[in-house]
Amino acid sequence: MLAPTLITERLSIEPMSLAHWEEYAAAWADPRMTAFIGGKPRSRNVSWGKMLQGIGMWSLFGYGYWSFVERESGSFVGNGGLAQFERGIPELANIPEAGWAFTPDAWGKGFATEAMSAILDWADAKNLGETRCIIDTGNTASHKVAHKLGYTKFAESHDVIGDLFIYRREPRQSVR
Repeated sequence: MLAPTLITERLSIEPMSLAHWEEYAAAWADPRMTAFIGGKPRSRNVSWGKMLQGIGMWSLFGYGYWSFVERESGSFVGNGGLAQFERGIPELANIPEAGWAFTPDAWGKGFATEAMSAILDWADAKNLGETRCIIDTGNTASHKVAHKLGYTKFAESHDVIGDLFIYRREPRQSVR
């Protein structure tokens, strides 16, 4: 299964592809982008594996990661979606995990809420059920985004990959 393209007012949420590779690799090499996601810049090799992981989940689960492209400029501004990362965190087992990351130039523009709202609407229409997300305890901006998206904190993790808050979101009921 290939990721569908989702269009919002300002973003094209597109399947991850080689068209976005160089911008993706540059973004993940920026220490500002990784400050709350792993804590250190990613090498090209690690970024390549992460990109392939985001693409590959589509064939395994029917969901995965997308590239976020600003419609006005055509620039890659981030990536995210739904995943199964096998992190060793019991609260994430067998439940789609939402995640998002944006280039520093895209911060503060509301892109995270816009992109993830479209993705979660898609997930709700596909009846994927409850989703969860994890956020570094110090990432104030992403905690705000999670609340806007309807996530509520229900647990914490302080061992496997650092200090994290764990959030859950029940699907919205479709209006017919």
